[in-house]
Amino acid sequence: MGFFDLFRKKQDTPADKEQAPHRQEELDAGLEKTKTGLFSKLARAVAGRTTIDADVLDDLEEVLISSDVGVETTVKIIRRIEERVARDKYMNASELQSILREEVSALMEEAHGSSEHFGLDATEGEPYVVMVVGVNGAGKTTTIGKLAAQLTKAGRKVWIGAADTFRAAAIDQLQVWADRAGATMIRQQMGSDPASVAFDTLTSAKANGADVVLIDTAGRLHNKVNLMNELTKIRNVMSKVIPGAPHEVMLVLDGSTGQNAFEQARQFTQATQVTSLAITKLDGTAKGGVVIGISDQFHIPVRYIGIGEGIDQLRIFDRHEFVHALFGDAKN
Repeated sequence: MGFFDLFRKKQDTPADKEQAPHRQEELDAGLEKTKTGLFSKLARAVAGRTTIDADVLDDLEEVLISSDVGVETTVKIIRRIEERVARDKYMNASELQSILREEVSALMEEAHGSSEHFGLDATEGEPYVVMVVGVNGAGKTTTIGKLAAQLTKAGRKVWIGAADTFRAAAIDQLQVWADRAGATMIRQQMGSDPASVAFDTLTSAKANGADVVLIDTAGRLHNKVNLMNELTKIRNVMSKVIPGAPHEVMLVLDGSTGQNAFEQARQFTQATQVTSLAITKLDGTAKGGVVIGISDQFHIPVRYIGIGEGIDQLRIFDRHEFVHALFGDAKN
């Protein structure tokens, strides 16, 4: 069983297909601040210009960096555009938006691969285990709650493990989400051993025929060694209950923090083997460029993006839809 199989209903209804245009409209609205900021900066960069010359490219570089795409990814994009300009000799400045769209799409395809199916598969008949990591405040608990709700709606039996035992508020908040989602939550007292919570959760999930297990973890970054040791311990305990678990380690990043999200990604990828990303809070910020930069720099698939408070506004990431929302129609 792969990740996307978890969300497939036994039978898709005609209503599901009718929702496709609405999904794109909702994503467009969620990324409106990023799109507006990017386009206004691009318009200023090419104002009065007829060709894509060194000055235009310098301005474009500034536009991308200020849109939180990141320095390394920006340099890569500029280099690609320079190569196209050199090859095609004459390119009108009005084409810059289309060229940029094509290069961003190509970068994201390289980072994600051409297939939507990635990550490890769970053994048939055993729960698919996702360990969720991220700093406090990034939206980790809410992301788990929304995931649980979407999975139960798709007919899956979901177990949640409250292994962030250092904050009582986190456990109580997760309980509220579990109750709303109709998921089973395993918890212990505040201060309990997180690995013990993970062990109990997987044992219960396996015994009761759960389809999916979502394990919350503490989000402290003040001591990377302690974080690494704790996450390693949790992983080792889980693999003893279900060989191969966790099948996925999902890092939740707050997209509104811009460049700080890059640093969080760097810290967590050094502390544990991160296999996917969820980038939240993109609707309230013009910093949506972080999705492009983080995807490119870390070559870790973006699994989810958050574009609103609603349960359905935590969306399975589709790079085609994302590029379309930022740049309009694209031939991908």
